[in-house]
Amino acid sequence: MDRASRAQDEQPHWMTPVVTVTPRLEQEVRYDQLWERRGNGSTLDIFDNNKGLELIPTETNEILINPPAYQYKGNTSSPANGWLDDQFLVVKQRLLSANEQNGNYIVTAFLGVTAASGNAAFTNKTWIVTPTIAGGKGWGNFDVQATSGIAVPFQHTNQLGKAVATNIALQYHLLTYIWPEFELNDTYWIDGKERGGKNQLLLTPGVIFGRFVIHKRIKAIIGGGYQFAVTPRYVVTTEQTPAYNHAWILTGRITF
Repeated sequence: MDRASRAQDEQPHWMTPVVTVTPRLEQEVRYDQLWERRGNGSTLDIFDNNKGLELIPTETNEILINPPAYQYKGNTSSPANGWLDDQFLVVKQRLLSANEQNGNYIVTAFLGVTAASGNAAFTNKTWIVTPTIAGGKGWGNFDVQATSGIAVPFQHTNQLGKAVATNIALQYHLLTYIWPEFELNDTYWIDGKERGGKNQLLLTPGVIFGRFVIHKRIKAIIGGGYQFAVTPRYVVTTEQTPAYNHAWILTGRITF
C-alpha cells in the first residue's frame, strides 16, 4: 500500500476514463458491462469486457490480470454465447510523470497479451500482442489522456490483419466527485482479408462519479457512457465489417 501511494503521488490524480486505458498507474478491481448493437440488428452483451485486477508492484510499473469476458449474441437467427479471447496480461511501464504541482503530465508504455482461449464462435484462433504508447496532460481541472496501440496476431495474419486503435479522452473534474468526459475511439485495420483498409470512429460521451471513500485507501467509482459510430454510418451489416453501431457502457471499480 505504501509503495502504491508513493507511485501515485508522483503522477496526476485524474480519473480513469470509461474506454481509454489511462496512462496512470492504478491499483483496483474493475468490472465493465457493454450492451452493443450492430447494423444488422443483432446485439452483443459483453460481461466484464476483459477487466479485472490491477496492481502496482513497483513505483513505475502496473500489472493488469484480467479474466476473460463472456459474450451473448442475440436478436439474430444464429444466437451464440461463450467466452471471448482473453487479454489476460497487460504490463504498464511509466516513463515520465509529474503530479499537479510539478507539471501535470505522464507518458507510459503498455504491452498486452491476448490468448486464443475463447469459445469457437468468438475466438480469433491466435495469440495477439498489443504494444501501446500512452500519455496525458492536465491544465487545472481539465485533462487529456490518449493511447495508440497496434494489435499484431501471431497467426492468420492474412485473414485478421493488424489493427491500430487510437483513443483520446477529454475530461473535466467538476465539484468533488463528478468527472464528465468525451472520448474519441478509432480503429484502423491496416491489412487483412476481413477488414483491411477500413476504419471506424466511435464517439463516447460519459460521466464518472468518484472517488467515494469506503475505508482509508478503499474507494468506490462508478460511471458510464454511450458509444456511437460516426464513420462508417449504417454500413455495419455483417460480421466482416467494422465493429458496431452503438453501445451503452457501465463501469465500476474499487480502488485500494
